[in-house]
Amino acid sequence: MELHWGPKCQIYVTPIAADEICVALVSRDPHLRLDAALTAFPEIISRLGAAERSSVDRGAITSTRKLRHVYRGRVALVGDASGAVDSITGEGLCLTFRQAEVLAECLADGNLKRYQEQHSRLSQRPAMMARLLLALDWKSSLRQRVMRAFGEDPRLFSRMVAMHVGALSPLEFAANGVSLGWRMLSA
Repeated sequence: MELHWGPKCQIYVTPIAADEICVALVSRDPHLRLDAALTAFPEIISRLGAAERSSVDRGAITSTRKLRHVYRGRVALVGDASGAVDSITGEGLCLTFRQAEVLAECLADGNLKRYQEQHSRLSQRPAMMARLLLALDWKSSLRQRVMRAFGEDPRLFSRMVAMHVGALSPLEFAANGVSLGWRMLSA
């Protein structure tokens, strides 16, 4: 997946088949449409060339939403129905599968209270990563400093991706955050 930041928006380019890609626009401007936004991304336009559209534009609202309770009685919620992390993280399905796995264990034990606790724990990292990524959206000078820091130390970017997918211990997570902060101060 590619993420391109531009004025007032991001463009995501994602392969969805051997001969097809998805080009998605994310913007706070409800009136901005893909064709208008693409004018700020000449490289993407040139790469698309004369490609045919295989579908019509579709839209949806993305947001972060946290529910106080994800179960009541014998009913439990998973995935976006149980609260949502902004789509910028790409965590939707992964988080849903993790929640479903925990829910199955809790149903087997007859303890949905534990599901509530585990659900909150599972959502913490993706929610924090969403806040960090969205901070890059609203502050271009911060985004530029972060990208310079990643350019100067590509391992830092690799560790950030590892943070994003939960592959670092809490200590490694904190150390990487400190490293990024230090790089940004010196970038």
